[in-house]
Amino acid sequence: MNTKQLDQIRTGEGFIAALDQSGGSTPKALQQYGVPDDSYSTEEEMYGLVHEMRTRIIKSPAFDSRYILGAILFENTMDRSIDGQYTADYLWERKSIVPFLKVDKGLAEPEDGVQLMKPISGLDELLKRAGERNIFGTKMRSVIKDANPAGIKKAVEQQFALGNQIIGAGLVPIIEPEVDIHSPDKEAAEQLLKEELFRQLSALDQDAKIMLKLSIPTVNNFYSDLMDDPHVIRVVALSGGYSQAEANERLARNHGLIASFSRALSQGLTAGQTDKEFNDLLSRTIQDIYEASVK
Repeated sequence: MNTKQLDQIRTGEGFIAALDQSGGSTPKALQQYGVPDDSYSTEEEMYGLVHEMRTRIIKSPAFDSRYILGAILFENTMDRSIDGQYTADYLWERKSIVPFLKVDKGLAEPEDGVQLMKPISGLDELLKRAGERNIFGTKMRSVIKDANPAGIKKAVEQQFALGNQIIGAGLVPIIEPEVDIHSPDKEAAEQLLKEELFRQLSALDQDAKIMLKLSIPTVNNFYSDLMDDPHVIRVVALSGGYSQAEANERLARNHGLIASFSRALSQGLTAGQTDKEFNDLLSRTIQDIYEASVK
């Protein structure tokens, strides 16, 4: 583990940029960026276009380590290059931004009020490749829709079982059991989730290090005690479908919680913007998310 990267993630002021839309969400991300479906005819062309979008974001002068501590990549992005360097090396060596990798393969059908992760085939091989590509950590997402104790237990157990596998490969897992912001019993689900997280944290090996990526809680500062757990490097928040403005406003009320936004980060960016328009908007967005994260 790179100790300089570890220190930056643990103590740095800023947030984590989520640039990890995958196969299912890529067409929608491109549409929002102003690239219609008929602009590409193959999956390879689609991924080429989304890499152009991500490259434009990463190379922007606004995408700066003064505000951004780390960035989460999709596997396809990890395997591609920016200016002749693998994306993770470009991020760290040129931008001083810590690279993470999304490793999950999407969500299973809802059961017991949750959506577990689909099986991650070839995870050991992927983790080995991630290590070779100088990736620091990973991210994997499941979703909690109801305050169902059995379902939440299963979701968190699955996250930590895979988390231990990732720790064994020398990487830091971001464990992301997202509570749906539209859940009718979101607050109760968050209470059950926190209890289960503490149960799993207490079973980790003494030296094991993880991160948590959670929905912005209903009760302000609800996850403060998780931040104090010695296994937890950082607790970051997803935007979860909130608009950028609302996500920032809610985040700012939670001391110590920092952003790991995807949709809220790229909101308003389009392929047709001039570089000045693109960079100016991205700069304002990054500044707003940063300020909400360091309050």
